[in-house]
Amino acid sequence: MATTIPSAVLVPVTPVFSNTERLALAGFLAGYSGLTRQAYELDLRQYAAWCQSHQLLVAAGLGPPGEHALISLLALNGLRVSEAVGAGIEALGIERGHRTLIVTRKGGKVVTVPLAPRTARAIDLAVGERLEGPIFLAADGRRLDRHGAARIVRRIARRAGISKTVGPHTLRHAFITAALDAGVPLRDVQEAASHADPRTTMRYDRARASLDRHATYIVAAYVAGAAR
Repeated sequence: MATTIPSAVLVPVTPVFSNTERLALAGFLAGYSGLTRQAYELDLRQYAAWCQSHQLLVAAGLGPPGEHALISLLALNGLRVSEAVGAGIEALGIERGHRTLIVTRKGGKVVTVPLAPRTARAIDLAVGERLEGPIFLAADGRRLDRHGAARIVRRIARRAGISKTVGPHTLRHAFITAALDAGVPLRDVQEAASHADPRTTMRYDRARASLDRHATYIVAAYVAGAAR
């Protein structure tokens, strides 16, 4: 896979937090202690991971289509890296107007996942005129393996100006937490992430450690509305 891109596009993307913002966040956290501080620290770490996945999408879009497609599958579909690199051209299709990809999940389960338009376009460009074989190829023409995919993620993270260590699972983690934050039902997130046990998905739910979305507020609003 070609990795050379014009030097003109090698423009650092703004870091997740500026130095001023880091100081402000440190001052904010200093006002809390114990479990409350830990909860807010968790919120901030996961928010940073979500931001990193979006900066990465911008940086990946400036590079080769194969890299863009790989990052999109990891960040927008939440695929495991083994699922992404194991995908074949023959598994691409159209179902009821959706561009789709048939993926072999962990444990051998075969599922059909929809592709966001930007992901489908990037895959089309990466595949080119090829009609069969792996979607993702290494520089030597063989199937890209998980180690090669991890190197691509790290390289794009550096291109995006992210100094923190970022791997394929970081993007999967960001996908799951972003889906939960967006209000996608836990069962649907579990299915999208291919978690056999819902408790695995629940570990990603940062809302459980946040007081902002505690059930007491929902109940209070409901009771207030019913009393009118």
